[in-house]
Amino acid sequence: MSIAKTASEITLPPQSNGCRTVFEFLCQRFPKIGPVVWRERIAAGKVHWHQGELISEQTPFLPSRRVCYYREVTAEPVIPFAHRILYQDNHILIADKPHFLPVTPGGDYVNECLLARLKHETGLADLVPVHRLDRDTAGLVLFSLNPLSRPSYYQLFVTGSIQKQYQAVARLSPQLQQTALPQRWSIENRIEKANPGFINRIAEGEPNARSTIELTERSAEWGLFQLQPHTGKTHQLRLHMLSLGAPILYDRYYPELLPKQAPDFSQPLQLLAKQLNFTDPVSGTAMQFVSDFELQERPV
Repeated sequence: MSIAKTASEITLPPQSNGCRTVFEFLCQRFPKIGPVVWRERIAAGKVHWHQGELISEQTPFLPSRRVCYYREVTAEPVIPFAHRILYQDNHILIADKPHFLPVTPGGDYVNECLLARLKHETGLADLVPVHRLDRDTAGLVLFSLNPLSRPSYYQLFVTGSIQKQYQAVARLSPQLQQTALPQRWSIENRIEKANPGFINRIAEGEPNARSTIELTERSAEWGLFQLQPHTGKTHQLRLHMLSLGAPILYDRYYPELLPKQAPDFSQPLQLLAKQLNFTDPVSGTAMQFVSDFELQERPV
């Protein structure tokens, strides 16, 4: 059994939706965990208000209050790849994340995530990721160390004031195998939730996802791409690559959702968050960071 070393938080909604107690809300919000497990966690003192006061099974539902709990999984996977800290000052930390490692706890992962690793390594309890990478994607992640300056770094992403450059290796359609190099596309479409809910799809309607993609190298049926997302929809780059006829190598979601299985560490998704460029909102300094990781498969 793996138990999270730090608490997860959830804010109770403004409306109780029929829940009289926090216990009833947790059972409703997390049905896969079940009442028996929540009773055990509450009895063991593993559920409390944000201020630290323990919650009992009879604690009434209080709208908009923050509840802390500690995630548990029976068997947590171990990711045999190291992260790296590329930069740290009084406000931010830039980490280089390996493939397969989630940024934050979720699913089968409690302590084996980039956030938990960095907190353990640095001793910084108030470390917060300013953005996310998929667990399958490797590369650069920006963390905030200082709650006072944190909103300024969030704004970099909200306003599009940060440039993110990715690389991908993908299988080429017959047409792309013949196209002249370099080839550049500006893609703009609408991405919505699909079924099951953890994958997305391209849909009709007003565009909400934009990317610039360039094919720069080619070897037979494989191509090396440079990708720049201008918006941040989930799986945006994977779907935009698929729409070009170039599904990313070792993608287990697109074009076909493959059955869940233990990670195959010999086949990491060939998508890498390679570079971050921005003007630091605190110092005014131009910042550029480049990942040390390289994609496993490259055209030759």
